[in-house]
Formats: sequence, structure tokens, C-alpha cells
Amino acid sequence: MKFFHLSDLHIGKQLHHYSLREDQREILGQVTEYARQLHPDVILIAGDVYDKSVPSAEAVRLWDEFLTGLSVISPRIPILIISGNHDSAERLQYASALLKGQKIYLAGEVTEQGMTRVTLTDEYGDVTFYLLPFIKPSHVRHLFPGEEPETYTEAVEKLIRNQNIDFINKRNVLISHQFYRGISDPETCDSEIFSVGGLDQVDASVIRKFDYAALGHLHGAQSVGEEKIRYCGTLLKYSVSEASHQKALHLVTLGEKGDPLKIEKLTIHPLREVRKKKGTLSELLAEVSPDERNDFISITLTDEEELYKPREQLDQVYSHILEVRIENSRTRRKLEELDETVKIQSPAEAFGEFYQKMQGTRMSEEEERFMDEIFEQVKGE
Repeated sequence: MKFFHLSDLHIGKQLHHYSLREDQREILGQVTEYARQLHPDVILIAGDVYDKSVPSAEAVRLWDEFLTGLSVISPRIPILIISGNHDSAERLQYASALLKGQKIYLAGEVTEQGMTRVTLTDEYGDVTFYLLPFIKPSHVRHLFPGEEPETYTEAVEKLIRNQNIDFINKRNVLISHQFYRGISDPETCDSEIFSVGGLDQVDASVIRKFDYAALGHLHGAQSVGEEKIRYCGTLLKYSVSEASHQKALHLVTLGEKGDPLKIEKLTIHPLREVRKKKGTLSELLAEVSPDERNDFISITLTDEEELYKPREQLDQVYSHILEVRIENSRTRRKLEELDETVKIQSPAEAFGEFYQKMQGTRMSEEEERFMDEIFEQVKGE
């Protein structure tokens, strides 16, 4: 059985202050085209369909456009979707009974019967897919009176045990959106959200009996201990920390029970790349390829001397600058000093640092006086 494994679409997300609507439309269109060409047996979407629990009308339209494009492919491809921690379970699950007739299966939350199951058949027999949306222990305690789970690991483990799954003879696939951890820490990104102290972590050993675990939540593609327990990662780069990632669409082939998996990474082409560039202002203004001009760029300037409005100069060359950082002997010395002492800044000082970080230069004396007046007014109110 062949299936696409997607997750963390984050439809409606912005990268810094830039809209990603067209970038997301382009990449979802490429997924739809791959589905037309390769016609997988099923498509799995492992949570975080939307970036916000109350998505914009624009985001909902894009999601509808994507689902509609997939649903008109003939013969129809089943689509299995779970909610993630960014989604509203109730909103995502809306019209799920109606969509089930179109072979679109939505699991926004765990039911009284536990996980939603969908069984499909290929030449080797049945494959049962278990849809486990994002959960907290409090979400499922009512299902286990007298032995309520206290941790995320206990919650997932009890739900799986309650399903009476035949792991010996049958092929079983889990679709889940949690922070699973193996022996070592997984790779994480700046665009992800975690609980303080790692309270939301789930021991990956509780899902190792599945023939494949299609995971969502982490934005970098990676396996957790075993190749069959896998995060597919995002289709787009959602932070500067992901600049080096090679994003791809995962095509998984599940053969006969006990046979090794085959995982193929299909190439996708974003509308705009996320890049890091470092050098002096003159170097970055001179060394620009045509492809970079419209990309999302994080810039680190290494000039030692004070620069005249570097952000404005860079804006003439790069159309989507995410940030401008300064890295020279002065900033390094300042970081060393911060290691020794922590200074409590005034609001004006904090804003001055923010301005310099974003604009690449300090405020003028006139601008500083203007901001001081504003802070004084606020203080007096």
C-alpha cells in the first residue's frame, strides 16, 4: 500500500510579517499534482492543518481549495486527517459525517470509543489506520475512571491498549500529532511550540508495535529511534532555523506484514526559499543572484564601522528581508559582557536595541528624543 504522509501545513501562517498564502497555494498545488500522477492508495495529514485555532476566511478557502483538488481525482483517494495542537478540534471536525461519504475522514478529538479507525485493503490484505489527534492527559481522563492518566505517555499508551489491536498478524498504521522522544532528543525548530520542562513529551516506545507511525508536530523530517516511527516535517520552511532543511513530500510503501518499509522523498519547489546571508554590506549588495532577490532572507552584517541606513539599502536589493543582525567585535564584546552581568533595560533602551536589530542602524538623536517623549507620556498615564 502506498500513501502520502503530510503534516503541519499551518495554513494561514506568516513568516515574520510576510503572508505565505501564495507560497502555501503553490506547494499544495504540487502535492495535488503528485497525487494525480502517482495516485497513492491514501493520503495522511498528521495535524496542524491551520496555524491558528480560529483561522482566517482566507486560510479556510485555501484548505477547501486543496481538499477539493484532491477529491476530484478519479478514482477517489481516501484522505485521513487529524487535528494538531494549533487546530480547533471542533472546527476541523465540522461536517465530518458528510465528508466521510466522500472518503475524507476527519478526527478532531478522541471519542468515547477511543481512536477513529479506517481499514483499507490491498493485495496483502487489510491495513488499519488509527487516527489519534493531539491530546493532553486531561482530554482522555474521563475514558479511564479509576486509572486516569497523569502524563502524556500514559494517555497515549492507555488509548492504544484500549483498542485491542492485533499487532502480530495485522498491519497497523498510526497517525498522531505529539512530541515523541526516543533515546536521544529529536531535532526541533524555532517555529514549533513545546511545553515548559518537556511535560508534553511521549516515550516513543509506546508506539513501536505499529508497522508505521505517521507523525506530525516537529517541523524537521526525522525518524524517532526507528525508520518506521517518522516525522515527515513541513512542506515549507517556517523559520530561519529551517534554512538548511531539504523539504519533501513523503511517499511511503507498506508491503506485506514484516517486510521493510520503503520511504521516498518527492522533490517540491517552493515559490520562495528561506536563506541566510552573512557578510559586509557592500558584499551583500554586490553578490546577489536573480533567484535570491525575491526569497526570504535573514541577513547578518559583519561591518565594523557604523553604517548609514543599511536596511534601506538592502531593501533596494532584497524584497523579503526577514531580519538584519549585526555581528562584529562590538556585538561580540557585548555578548561577553552579558554573560557576566544582566542589565535591566529601560523601555527606551529596549526599543533602541530592537530598532537597531530591525533597521541595522541606531536611531538618530531626534528619533531618540521623540521616543523618550512617548515613553514619558505612557509613564504618566
